[in-house]
Amino acid sequence: MKFKAQDKQNQLIENITVNHLVVGVDIAQENHVARAVNFRGIALGNPLEFSNDEVGFRSLDRWIKDLLVSFKLTKIIVGMEPTGHYWLNLAHWLKDTEIEAVLVNPHLVKKNKENRDNTRSKSDKKDALVIADMVKNGYYSSVASIPQNTKCCESLWITVRPL
Repeated sequence: MKFKAQDKQNQLIENITVNHLVVGVDIAQENHVARAVNFRGIALGNPLEFSNDEVGFRSLDRWIKDLLVSFKLTKIIVGMEPTGHYWLNLAHWLKDTEIEAVLVNPHLVKKNKENRDNTRSKSDKKDALVIADMVKNGYYSSVASIPQNTKCCESLWITVRPL
């Protein structure tokens, strides 16, 4: 079929409904930044910076719940870049709390930065917003499986990585 890739993207876009809170997370080693948009890409609430641990994830949970109530939304989808192994803690926590987690291609995030505000500037807040926009626009893939043993993944990544 000629339009198979477009059909797939259309299905991903259709998954995002008027009831969705779309959260983009810029992943870092210690502190992540989250931004939220609605199904139209309108930024909701203030950015959230949170730590890459249980305390930070609980902060994210409170922030998400507040936004759901404030904007009368009922569904959540969280997008992130698979940056090194730093995204795994958040992905595990999202899975455990039954929040849909998806991944965006880091190369496409870089290419889409200008689409949001017509500048090449870079910031964690802008990156999180770009990630949320990409999810809203169907440029994401589901997290098929999350490796359980992060140490194993780190050593595998180090072994496979070109020197």
